[in-house]
Amino acid sequence: QYSILSNVFAGFYGVSFTQIDWLSMVYMVAYVPLILPATWLLDARGLRLTALLGAGLNALGAWLKCGSLAPQRYPLTLAAQAVCAVAQVFILGLPSRIASVWFGPTEVSTACAVAVLGNQLGTAIGFLLPPVLVPNTPNDIDLMAHNISIMFYGTAIVSTLLFFLTGVVFEEKPKYPPSHSQAVLQTKPPEDYSYKQSIINLFRNIPFILLLISYGIMTGAFYSVSTLLNQMIVTHYEGEEVNAGRIGLTLVVAGMVGSIICGLWLDYTKTYKQTTLIVYILSFIGLLVFTFTLDLGYLIVVFVTGGVLGFFMTGYLPLGFEFAVEITYPESEGTSSGLLNASAQIFGIVFTLVQGKLTTDYSPRAGNIFLCAWIFVGIILTALIKSDLRRHNVNSGIMNLDVKAVSGNSFTIIALPT
Repeated sequence: QYSILSNVFAGFYGVSFTQIDWLSMVYMVAYVPLILPATWLLDARGLRLTALLGAGLNALGAWLKCGSLAPQRYPLTLAAQAVCAVAQVFILGLPSRIASVWFGPTEVSTACAVAVLGNQLGTAIGFLLPPVLVPNTPNDIDLMAHNISIMFYGTAIVSTLLFFLTGVVFEEKPKYPPSHSQAVLQTKPPEDYSYKQSIINLFRNIPFILLLISYGIMTGAFYSVSTLLNQMIVTHYEGEEVNAGRIGLTLVVAGMVGSIICGLWLDYTKTYKQTTLIVYILSFIGLLVFTFTLDLGYLIVVFVTGGVLGFFMTGYLPLGFEFAVEITYPESEGTSSGLLNASAQIFGIVFTLVQGKLTTDYSPRAGNIFLCAWIFVGIILTALIKSDLRRHNVNSGIMNLDVKAVSGNSFTIIALPT
């Protein structure tokens, strides 16, 4: 809402572009200290409570924004964004956990991709509607405030509806485990689970650490590009705020398609490392092409290159989640995906600040080249990951299980419904 209209909101609130960027970066800042409590809540209290908390806080933050419809109320809109940022901490860790708890081994990657799709859909709407609802009217602040109010109240109503829908339809888990790996996990007594030990195990897992850094680089770069897209477009195409939003929409919609295709491909092939590495390389190439064609003067070229970039960069998101679950099983999916998101937020903050400074002081090309250099580092780290598909091996029946870890000293036969 804010970043794609950065010039509009900077004028409305009378603040700098950096202060508008913080309305996006507050999401990243809030995530880092809160991810461990949020993943503990997901593990200890389950999917339903976590989803309700995230949806409820998101609705509360949306209503608080409705009180910030005056030029001097930037602090209130920042506070409202902070509430929504806390909500995001509980929401972003859900996709991989929902996929594992509710779906079988031939569906889990696709299910994760579809769940991630919801986040991308919101981003797509955020690129599309705000420039249409809030055109730049610098000479009529009252009209601008009216247009912003339509956007804010509409968002609040939708967020409240989603909160009530979550309360009505969201269930904790299916009646029967959908996979052998879930059946094994569900037979473990709750007292055998240690959240602290799970965190320690993850940080001792070298392949996961490499993925943690490479995922943070790629996703942080995507956050930075999304946040600064309006500034990049308007620098070379003055007065094209609406088309900047459409380019952002193209980037995200192409990414939604990429996510689904990558999810289907993973379910079919189980080639987690190979697919992740190929998509990483293609994202690097896509950003290079986007960088060196941005200033050609043809918006249609930016639409095409932005779409290609979004297809691979956003398509990477579910790949990282599912790859992490595979190489860290039987650790909690919520914990591994939460740490991946925390890494993404940290890199996103740094990348947005540095790229924004380079874009303002030099040019959008300088900022994008900075991201290209980091993504190249991510390619090297991804290539170093040794792939050990633990969850897949359990579901395929080719891993030796520690029977004592499953159910005390007795052997348990688990019958799965067909």
